[in-house]
Amino acid sequence: MADVVGLELSPDDIKRLQHPLIGAVILFARNYQSPDQLKKLTASIHGLREPSLPIAVDHEGGRVQRFREGFTAIPPMRTLGEHWQQSTADAESDAKRVAEACGYVIGAELVAHGVDFTFAPVLDLDWGESGVIGDRSFHRSPAIVTALARELMNGMRAAGMANCGKHYPGHGYVRADSHHEIPHDARSLADISADDMMPFSELANELDSVMPAHVIYDQIDSQPAGFSAFWLQQKLRGELAFKGVIFSDDLTMEGASVAGGMVARAEVAFAAGCDMVLLCNDPVRCDELLNGLWAAGYRARPETSQHLARMRARPNVSGAALADDARYLAARSIVLAAAAAGGAERVATESSGID
Repeated sequence: MADVVGLELSPDDIKRLQHPLIGAVILFARNYQSPDQLKKLTASIHGLREPSLPIAVDHEGGRVQRFREGFTAIPPMRTLGEHWQQSTADAESDAKRVAEACGYVIGAELVAHGVDFTFAPVLDLDWGESGVIGDRSFHRSPAIVTALARELMNGMRAAGMANCGKHYPGHGYVRADSHHEIPHDARSLADISADDMMPFSELANELDSVMPAHVIYDQIDSQPAGFSAFWLQQKLRGELAFKGVIFSDDLTMEGASVAGGMVARAEVAFAAGCDMVLLCNDPVRCDELLNGLWAAGYRARPETSQHLARMRARPNVSGAALADDARYLAARSIVLAAAAAGGAERVATESSGID
């Protein structure tokens, strides 16, 4: 999965996206100017290949919402967890209702603009230590995270959008930010399985895709989860019987540096069980990776294409009809009220990789 440089496709973008090893595209805030511009960009990407390349984005709400003007401000997921804990009889059901509405608005708006899926929900637990996760997490409780994430996914699915649970098996415990450091989690497998991993375990058959963490769980494996056959094949594919797509986190992040250069990082990720690797915000190294993998004999695998088919959007409402869709309008009203109550963060983030 690669990105594109600007608001429209450049000749270099077109050449890169036509490479046979490119399987999807990710967009960032720099690729967005207006709703009409986004529709033109996604249409041009979809028109490059047959079948078309799926288009993804990091669009969770709160700090991580790439498209702002013309899109509904989604509150941080923490506000949903806080709503759950209000001392009212209907607090839990209200929080679930807001989560479902958030999912529907996210999905409906993105699909209407030609985006196939978003890397959400965040299933990490909020231990109060991780700055990079923080209010992106629903809650500290695995049960509350599972319940609210399920409702968010239900809303996304109703809008025609696939989901991605991240960051398996849990990034919330460690303080270090894997964009800039190599995080280490020294807990036992039993502790991780009984706590941070629970949302992934409970939702394994409802997740369309999973993104593993660039975190080393020292008592279990010397490699980060995204480079670990134990985490991806033995646990995720084996014990959890997960059938969806496994995306690597961005290979340019510092947490991936333990595997060596870009080609080595991709090779280790594929060997561990990733279906697709991401390389963001570095076109030169992306071209080097594509050329290196091609020279090494890597080719697109039929099973990967089959897995990716589930990530394509299935629009229920067109962009032109969205403003008149009763379900969308009702969901948006719920989201706006929750955002106002929770003080949704209005500042877009643009990290060195995806979030």
